[in-house]
Amino acid sequence: MKTNRVTVRVALVALLTATLVCGYHGTAGAQGQEDGGILNQIQWEHGPGVSALGQWAEIEVPDGFVFANGSDTQLLMEAMGNVNSGTEVGFIAPTSLDWFVVFEFDKIGYVKDDEKDDLDSEAIIESIQKGTEAGNKVRRERGFPTLQIVGWEVEPHYNDLTNNLEWAIRAENEDGSLVLNHNTRLLGRRGVMKSTLVVDPEVFASVLPVFRSSLDGFEFKSGQTYAEYTKGDKIAKYGLTALVAGGAGAAAAKLGLFKILGKYFKVVIVAVIAFFAGILKFLKSLFGGGSGRKEEEPQMVGQLTERDQSSVF
Repeated sequence: MKTNRVTVRVALVALLTATLVCGYHGTAGAQGQEDGGILNQIQWEHGPGVSALGQWAEIEVPDGFVFANGSDTQLLMEAMGNVNSGTEVGFIAPTSLDWFVVFEFDKIGYVKDDEKDDLDSEAIIESIQKGTEAGNKVRRERGFPTLQIVGWEVEPHYNDLTNNLEWAIRAENEDGSLVLNHNTRLLGRRGVMKSTLVVDPEVFASVLPVFRSSLDGFEFKSGQTYAEYTKGDKIAKYGLTALVAGGAGAAAAKLGLFKILGKYFKVVIVAVIAFFAGILKFLKSLFGGGSGRKEEEPQMVGQLTERDQSSVF
């Protein structure tokens, strides 16, 4: 059965390669072709299923969504022109790729919530602006557009029931288009899971409930929850204010995927993801009906050829 999947996959990649046409030119296009080799390594997990966020937590991947693990998330961030933190543990998005969420785990220790009623919004956004400027230096070097922080979309606030810290910032690209970064910090026993929703302002109101619903499927693994803190555990050196600002280093806003790649390439990559999802689903029903494979196991989308990826990006 595995051989059949590989054979069909190779044939379909050849078909896609023959039919996809790349008409993109310029700096971003050249950069995209360079990143094609990187993106060739990405393997998508299709929902429904449960995926691991490193050794710290798990997330339910709903039907109609895709997931990438930590190492693949770092490759995606690099290809998008975002600065890697080195702490990425996962990427989740609807198959339409209209928005996405990046998960990062910062092993800083247990963060006390004694600053929850005294968050300094002005100091926090100044730090985020500095972090974004530092990120812009890398973007310029790679030929990607820079970002400027416009202001708060949602000021920082703390949820006592969920031990989550939330805020949202509005950023502007060089071409004047806007992107929102909605941030959630999920406090755990040994550190903080950072969740960043990257979305267009026009659909933020409709996407936010879906995003929050997806976080209902997030769960720290046993022994890693905030409530399981015990005396003697490592305590973080800073509190909630510094956590929003970026902790030990200044935080930086993230570029949206298709703000830099263009809508044509979104159509292509979405088609590729959907195409392979459908084929693998068909093969599973054709060959794996009696295999006893657990339904919740994520379906893996095979690697695309370098030529496919360079056509997409």
